[in-house]
Amino acid sequence: MFTYLKESFLISFNAIIANKMRSFLTTLGIVIGVCSVVLMSTAIKGVDNSFQQGISSLGSDVLYIDKFAWFSNEEFWKMRNRPNITYEDFLKFKSLVKLPSAVAPQSITVRNIKFRDRTAESIFITGSTSEYLATTNFTFKSGRFFTEMESESGRDVAVLGFELAENLFPNLDPIGMTIKIGGYSYQVVGVLNKQGSTLLGSFNPDKQVYIPIKSLFKHFGLNWRSITIVVRAPSSQLLEETKIEAEQVMRQVRGLKAYEPPNFSINQQEGLTQIYEQTVGVIKIGGLFITGLSLFVGAIGIMNIMFVSVKERTREIGIRKAIGATRKIILTQFLMEASIISMIGGIIGLILAVILSYVVNQFVPTSVQVSAVILAIIISFVTGIISGLAPAYTAAKLDPVESLRYE
Repeated sequence: MFTYLKESFLISFNAIIANKMRSFLTTLGIVIGVCSVVLMSTAIKGVDNSFQQGISSLGSDVLYIDKFAWFSNEEFWKMRNRPNITYEDFLKFKSLVKLPSAVAPQSITVRNIKFRDRTAESIFITGSTSEYLATTNFTFKSGRFFTEMESESGRDVAVLGFELAENLFPNLDPIGMTIKIGGYSYQVVGVLNKQGSTLLGSFNPDKQVYIPIKSLFKHFGLNWRSITIVVRAPSSQLLEETKIEAEQVMRQVRGLKAYEPPNFSINQQEGLTQIYEQTVGVIKIGGLFITGLSLFVGAIGIMNIMFVSVKERTREIGIRKAIGATRKIILTQFLMEASIISMIGGIIGLILAVILSYVVNQFVPTSVQVSAVILAIIISFVTGIISGLAPAYTAAKLDPVESLRYE
């Protein structure tokens, strides 16, 4: 058996080598198909890793009480007409709730940041209190978060995200340095460790600055705008109870009657995750359709060229049968030839996908998976076998006498 397989492989390989250009062109569909499936897989996995890292900074046990719902069917103008959530609302809320492990306000503005001749433009500035740290999973590369005293007095101190600190202070320790935020001087007291997120764009904590909210109000006059109240449950298991209590307390703060609908929204990470999964699901379906179409075209190409090969080698098949080759051997030979052509296309597509994934990684995060490589090889092999079945069967059932007469 091994001898037959070895002989079939050598004959198939020689036939492919003898028609190099034709074989290469035949594999193009497989190359595109395998390249698509591997590239799509690496890109989705990379984006997924980045999203999970970024979403973890929001916290699975954290609620965001806001004027607007992140995702809702409610009309925007209705939400816009809701009363703002004020700092006083936050103070009342904080004094009434019992379950949360931490409660902090959050107000955001966008300003340019300068250090000497370096400028970072359109940076998100988050104002909050010292308790904000307890609502996050932040860890520090150096320094610290602002203290309760600095928070209450509205001191001009700042904590920098990792990437922002790297850009502003490439060769210096930022701690103790003075930066300009919107023209006002702030002393850097801390630098966060890398949180990692490209999907969240400018909201990426690595690119943000955190300052006391009273300092934000003092310099930028944003106390007229609605703030967000960040609430951290004592555990993920108590998130729902914390949400129920937060809604009841917030209705009390707003003076809402039992029949009145809430004029605020409670957002959480789960809503963002659902939207993300729906979006990725659509991308996967689109990618699988393109991949399937490419593989179908590739399989038709291989089948076509294998039929041509059977025609061209009809006399050779007759000779082989005349000297003892069975149908099984002929069938195996042509199936092997089709699968080798397909596998060559798969390997070329795989190499191309790995190279492209490194290029794409400069713009969108990618992550090459071993499972994707194995899947690409299996797809190539199966496509080759399926596309070679009909031509191989045709070759196997040829009559040796008629084949020897074929010109």
